[in-house]
This record gives sequence, C-alpha cells and structure tokens, in this order.
Amino acid sequence: MKFDTPATTNPIDQLKVVGQPVDRIDGPLKTTGTAPYAYDRHDVVANQAYGYVLGSAIPKGRIISMDLAAAEAAPGVIAIVTAGNAGKLAKGSRNTALLLGGPEIQHYHQAVALIVAGTFEQARAAAHLVRVNTARAQGAYDLAAQKDSAPVAKSTSGGGSAESAVGNFAGAFASAPVQLDATYSTANESHSMMEPHATVAAWDGDQLTVWTSTQMVGSTVDDLARTLGIAKEKVRVVSPYIGGGFGAKLFLRSDALLAALGARAAGRPVKVSLTRALIPNNTVHRSATIQRLRIGATRDGNITAIGHENWSGDQPGGKPEAAAVPVRSLYAGPHRMTANRLAVLDLPEANAMRAPGEAPGMATLEIAMDEMAEKLGMDPIEFRIKNDTQVVPDHPAKPVSQDPQSRVPQEKPNPHPPFSKRQLVECYRVGATRFGWNKRNPRPGQVREGRWLVGIGVASALRNNLLTKSAARVRLDRRGIVTVETDMTDIGTGSYTIIAQTAAEMMGVALDKVVVRLGDSSFPVSCGSGGQWGGNNSTAGVYAACTRLREAVAQKAGFNPNEAVFAGGQVRFGSRSVSLAEAAGDRGLVAEDFIEYGDLDKRFQQATFGAHFVEVGVDAATGETRVRRMLAVCAAGRILNPKTARSQVIGAMTMGVGAALMEHLAVDKRLGYFVNHDLASYEVPVHADIPHQDVIFLDETDPISSPMKAKGIAELGICGVAAAVANAIYNATGVRVRDYPITLDKLLAGLPVAM
Repeated sequence: MKFDTPATTNPIDQLKVVGQPVDRIDGPLKTTGTAPYAYDRHDVVANQAYGYVLGSAIPKGRIISMDLAAAEAAPGVIAIVTAGNAGKLAKGSRNTALLLGGPEIQHYHQAVALIVAGTFEQARAAAHLVRVNTARAQGAYDLAAQKDSAPVAKSTSGGGSAESAVGNFAGAFASAPVQLDATYSTANESHSMMEPHATVAAWDGDQLTVWTSTQMVGSTVDDLARTLGIAKEKVRVVSPYIGGGFGAKLFLRSDALLAALGARAAGRPVKVSLTRALIPNNTVHRSATIQRLRIGATRDGNITAIGHENWSGDQPGGKPEAAAVPVRSLYAGPHRMTANRLAVLDLPEANAMRAPGEAPGMATLEIAMDEMAEKLGMDPIEFRIKNDTQVVPDHPAKPVSQDPQSRVPQEKPNPHPPFSKRQLVECYRVGATRFGWNKRNPRPGQVREGRWLVGIGVASALRNNLLTKSAARVRLDRRGIVTVETDMTDIGTGSYTIIAQTAAEMMGVALDKVVVRLGDSSFPVSCGSGGQWGGNNSTAGVYAACTRLREAVAQKAGFNPNEAVFAGGQVRFGSRSVSLAEAAGDRGLVAEDFIEYGDLDKRFQQATFGAHFVEVGVDAATGETRVRRMLAVCAAGRILNPKTARSQVIGAMTMGVGAALMEHLAVDKRLGYFVNHDLASYEVPVHADIPHQDVIFLDETDPISSPMKAKGIAELGICGVAAAVANAIYNATGVRVRDYPITLDKLLAGLPVAM
C-alpha cells in the first residue's frame, strides 16, 4: 500500500479498540519474570557455552602481541576468538569503530578477545589470564580542546544537511536592538538501559541463528551478514523481548558478532552478555556538545536573527550530534544560521540516544529563549507564542535532480513547507492553565518555603515525525483468531499492544482474538523501533496487511470489500453476515503487505510538539535541587493507546531530569575513557528523584502522516525537559547555569544569602 494522499475516513476511526487505554498484553509476562529476554534463552538450543568479552586497556594504539597460553589451558576453556583467528571481518554499515579490535585499537574497552568456556565463571577467570602487550598512541579526548579546529560535518546522522543559512544572519544580528550571545554545554551520556547487550548464537551448518536484544531486526541481519561475509538468507535474528534500548541497540554491537564468532570457533552454541562495566565504553553514548546561541530581536519581541552553532565529537567517520537542527523549525525569524561541527575524538563511538539532536539542542535553545525573554521583559511563554510559525522558516532542502531525458521540469521543493499540524501554542495555553503559570513570580529568587527556594520553568518540545516502510503478515484461522507477524520489536514501548489494537479494529474482533508475534527476521521486515517512528509506521504496516485480509475475507464471503462491515467477529453486507471463522475455512487466509510513503513528508513538515512545565525546590544552603512536579502537554497526532503513550512520556521526562541534574560520563582526558562506567557511579534518576508527573494529550489527528493519523511520542517527552528544569532553577535562585548537568557546586556560589 502506498500512502501518497491524505487519509480519509477508515476503519481505524471507529476507535472501538484503537485509542483506548488498554493494558499491555505483554505485561503479565514481564511482571512475572516469564518473558524470555536474550540471555534467558536456555530453551532455544542445547549445550550452550559462555563467552566473556575482554576489552582493550588502552584507548588508542596497537596490539603488539597476545599471550593466550595460560587462558587456553585454564579449566573449561573451549576456544578463544581474537582478530588474529576470526577470519576476515568487514565493518558494518552502521558502526564507526570495528566491533573486534586488533591489531589497531580505536577506543578504550574495544573488544579484543572472546573467551569461550563451559561456564561464565570459567570464561571470566580465563579472561584475566590473557596477556595483551600494547603500544599506546597519542589520542584526542577533550572536545573543548578540539573545538576550534572542528570543521562543519558533511551531514547529520539522518542524512540531512549539517548547516543552513537563510537571509543575512550576521548583519541582522549585529543590527538587532536586543541581543543574546551565549555558550552552553551538555555532557556525554550513557543509555543505561536495564537489560545489557546480550546474545545467544548457534550455527546449523552454514545457517546462523542469533537470539539477541536489538531494536532493528532487519538491519541487524544485514550488518551481521555483511560483517561475517555471508548471505543475508543464512542469518536469522530473533528478538521478541527487549529490556530497553534508547538507541544503544539500534545497530549490531559486539555481543552479537562475538557470540556468532565464538559459536563457530567452539562448534557449539555460545551466549554472550556485555558486563555492565563494559557497556559505556564498548558500545555507544550520546556525545557531549558545546553550543553557541545567538538571538536578535526587536524591542517588542519579534526575533529577527537566530543562529545556533554546535560542536560534538566522534570517532573518525562518525556523525555529529545534530543539536543545531531543531532551531530550524521551532521559531520564526527571517535571518538564520545553523552549523553542526564534528571534532574527531578517540573516545568510544557516539551514536543515537533518545531524541538525538533535539534532546541536547533544545536543552540549550530553550534556556536561550528564556534568557532572551528576560532581556525583553516578556513572559517566557508569550515570547515563544509571539514567534510561533506555521511554516518551516529554515528548510535546507536538497535540490531536485533533473532528468536530462525529461522535457518536463521537476518541481522544486518548497523552501518553507507548512506544518501538517502544529499546535504548540495550544500546548502552552492548556499547560499554563493546568500548571498554574499565572502564580509564577517572574522575579528570580523571591519564593521560599522554609529552607527551599521555589521556582517554575517552561520549555518547548519538538521532535520530527519520521516515516519509513514497514511490512506485516496477517493470518485468519478457522477459529476466527487473527495472528499478526512482523519483525517489529517492543523495547518496552507497547508495540505488542498497539499492533494488536490495530488488527482488532481493522478486522472487527475483540482484542483477545488477536495474537501478535514480533521480533523474528522470518517475519516481514518492519520499520523497527527508534526515532519515535515505530508506533505510527509499524501499525500502518499492519493496517495495510489487514486491508488486504479484509479484501480476501469479503471476496470469500461474496461481498463487496469496499462496502463490507467487519464487527463482532463477522463480516456483514446488507442483511447477510458471515463469521470470520467461516470465511477462513479449514485452510485459513493469509495476507501480507507493507506501507510505503509518497511525497507528503516533502510537501508538509511533519512534527510533534509539546510544552514542558517544571517546579523545583533548591536548598538555599546546600544547592540541592529537588524536582517537585512536572507537566507535559503533547500534540502528537492520534494517540493509539493513552496508557502506553503516557508511560513513554513520563519515562522520557525522567530521562530529561537525569540530563538536567546528574547524568554525566566523566572523561579521563589523560587515559581516554569514561571513568564512571557502571550504574554505581553513573547516576540516573530513581523513584525518590521523580515527583508527581502529569501528561496531557491534545485531541489531534494528522491525516498527512499515515492511515493511522498518528505520529510519534516516545522521544517528544524528553525534548526540552532539561531546559524546563534549568529555567525553574533560575527562577528559584537567580543563578543561571549553562553547563549541564546542573550540580550543586555550580549553584552554591551564586545562591542568595541563607536567612
């Protein structure tokens, strides 16, 4: 099914099942501990051995020699895999550093060996007997030191332009009556998902099967086959349950590759889990950024010039953290400039983490908007509303290639496409009323409750709506049971549930008549989970497959498929009705299809919007910050399941608090690694840190987006949260901190004198 015209009325609009706050159908399995995660898969193949990954002790250099003799002689050891005996390995298309290092070392804790033994303890003990002789090379580990020599990146991770220019930014900023020129920084961050990267791998002849934890089954198949140099048809990936990913499991990582290599070397299945202390340096992280914001405005608050420059770092060949991209869409202004510069660093690979680009970019942009509002003497919300826009003010569209054989000139892209739906102003109006914004004292440091200085902050949220092809297969059996099969994953987002709701709505059956099977590469290739594209695209793929199945059922019953009504487990036309079970017959019916998109996302800018409100208390003596209450108001198309969507938003809000107050991978700039590489020293919010959270979804559908009229929600919830916390801290204390995380040492010197 090709979606190239806006959606009209369709079966989803009934909202009998879709749009309802249905409990997660996988919830009982997960709460009882019976959902089989990758490392738990003892049942899938017999005689499993254990692999232990040995990481590099240097961040850059070469391995001179490896003495494996003592490890090979250790009890229980079956095989040891190194770059020297693994055979020729290609680099995957989506990782910047090799997943098995040697002789060249590209970053600290890069895997250099896998020790396979009969038990985990035997493998771990033997790993400590491996002697690696290395030659350390000089490396670059400090973003600030590399900043001035960092060029503008060739492109962003999404393939878009890393820089843009509209009008004459420099001239307009210089002549603006009111100006802000400020530099901000955000920290390196770790995904810190609950489930570590883990895989069980087994070979059956030349056929490889991996049971792993991955967000993208299809791309994992592609990259595993590419790295090993085998045909994709020889690789099967199974990933039905995932204990969190946040982007760290978007692509093939070392656990899956090394499990496959270990199983081949050992001649038996091997399971590998990265230890917690290995993950931050061995896998990926969100890069630190340094960002310069310049805003010029008239005295009555109209932005005339806005510029956002961003510096981040990655391995050679990497992509920038595109923090300067959100400003292109968020606020009006005729003169504009953005640039994302990339410094080459020898730290571990930087890659996608929840809302890449928008999360760190809006953490700074939304402080700058508050600072500018203060300079203008305007309310922060009214300043944002005054500069709202219904068209994209800065759209660095790629030029349309002209076909030299065609005499018909191709249409040029609209430099300022309209938004398909943009209710940012309504988000602010609703949120201000619900949160009590009118009670906020605009003068910082004026509200006290005992020892606590109290403040309220706000920030906008923006995350683009991304569209990608997604397929599904739907079966109807003689019992009237509908089974959906797609390689879509559920990383804790509720994919099982919203896919079941979609199939139930389309086929007119109760939810308990739907079975959903996910995360297997033998199923049709889906969009996968990431970028908040999963919910909308995967359900649209199921919609397409169900449309085909409806046609088959109607034809079997002798009805016109365009006029047949599916309800109550039956298909009806006029006064006649046939049960779905009867239509399926003994052999059942099967339909398969995919959703693919035309150019609607080129003609309209599709995005989700929101407003975050935060109240904090700051201890007047110690600088300790406590978040007291939070509100997110979201405009994100049709909400397919308000319960699972709310769960996604409050989880994202929690991550935003972490970015604001505590999350920070500390770099040892001499030795080139993240020092606090475990959950004991890398701090994330816990229950005691998170207060009452409220979420409001505006009543919205977006027919430009998909047949579901939905958009993403999982990443919108983090965008702007850190800035809302920072703005609340400033309102409470009068101390403006521009360096995240906002720890108490950055507040103490500027706090008002304790009474």
